[in-house]
Amino acid sequence: MELTRKLRLRLLVQHGLSLVLLVVLVMLLAYLAHEYRKEWDVTRAGRNTLSASTLEVLGQLDGPLTITAYAVTQDATGANVHKRIEERLRVYQRAKPDIALTLVDPREQPKQAEAAGVRTPNELVVEYRKRTEHLAVEEFNEQTFANLLMRLARGTDSMVLWLDGHGERKLNGAANHDLGDFGRQLQHKGLRLNSLNLAVAQEVPANAAALIIASPQVELLPAEVEKVQRHIEGGGNLLWLIDPEPLRGLQPIAEILGLVLTPGTVVDLALQPRSGPPVFAVGAAANYGRHAITNGFRLNTLFPHARQIGAAENDEWHATPLVDVAQRGWVEAGKLDRNVTFDKARDIPGPVPVAQAFERSVGDRQQRVVVVGSGQFLSNAFIGNGGNLDFGINIINWLTGADHMIAIEPRAAADSSIEIDQVTLYLIAFTFLMGLPLAFVITGTAVWWRRRKAV
Repeated sequence: MELTRKLRLRLLVQHGLSLVLLVVLVMLLAYLAHEYRKEWDVTRAGRNTLSASTLEVLGQLDGPLTITAYAVTQDATGANVHKRIEERLRVYQRAKPDIALTLVDPREQPKQAEAAGVRTPNELVVEYRKRTEHLAVEEFNEQTFANLLMRLARGTDSMVLWLDGHGERKLNGAANHDLGDFGRQLQHKGLRLNSLNLAVAQEVPANAAALIIASPQVELLPAEVEKVQRHIEGGGNLLWLIDPEPLRGLQPIAEILGLVLTPGTVVDLALQPRSGPPVFAVGAAANYGRHAITNGFRLNTLFPHARQIGAAENDEWHATPLVDVAQRGWVEAGKLDRNVTFDKARDIPGPVPVAQAFERSVGDRQQRVVVVGSGQFLSNAFIGNGGNLDFGINIINWLTGADHMIAIEPRAAADSSIEIDQVTLYLIAFTFLMGLPLAFVITGTAVWWRRRKAV
């Protein structure tokens, strides 16, 4: 075909029009990519996807969230710290579009950083409804940020007290039998904790969101028991941890609730220890009651040396069994040893309820009480087993009226490492740095040569 001037002009117009259309298409794709963002998390551990509980906490923040990141623009290694912060928070901004992020270099704005109370080189200052929380960038992960959001959502009105002065398990104690680890987790969730000695205090403070009684070891004075009674009768909330031992003067509280406390220790054959009797009762999802505390809860729980917690029919209180254990076990009333066996004459066969939730209306509010037949399940020695911590936090959230925060803890998104030997590394480098470019050059040269010969 002869290449005339008219044909050349037509080809030029066609090529020009194709180029214009290509530019328009690229601009259109860029606009769509900017306006409509769609991402897929292809990591094995799903580390770029927020857990359902974190998304639920974000949903509870019904106002704008302001984050000011006081961080150096580049660190000592030359990495862009501002860009890294933006990338970490982008997934939260997609879930909650009204999260506003401001980046400030404290070296350039030292007075602003000082006024904000910044104490570390790289720190996030998060504000919600005039409440402020600080978080070091180095400590930022989904767990810590979700805890921060929960503290902001909860506010500063929730104070939890624990009874002290009778050898109880302490929420600030470090011993194995204490509840110090549990107490720290409650503080991370925005709760204020204080001990309460009723031998000194005139009454249980009316502003207490809940009172915790954790296995007293000596008798309470009658005057102290009366103060606890007035707390219950006045509509106060209570978490009572009871071990298989005497109630230490708290029988009147059990009578108010209509508790049925069977003597003996739960024996659960589902978990046989290496030594000693099988006194570790396991709670599973199939054996949780229908209640706000256990709704959607799928983790196993462990109740060491538990006792049966029953509830008599009561027109005043609405009782709900939370956990049944020992489906193939029983309540052992006799001596405990490794070869313990079921005795029909004195033992009570399973399943055995070891936790009950009580609720009633007092005036214009709902009073809530939870009784658990094991003081050890929240102790420092056992809180890390299964879902004990999550279950305990759910209980406190329900008692303090924070029903919307009852959820399984945000899962930690574990990173996976790729191990590559030196030979494979060299092969990958050669393929991408030399092999592919060389293949493109050879292919391009061959195509060019063929077209030249065809002209």
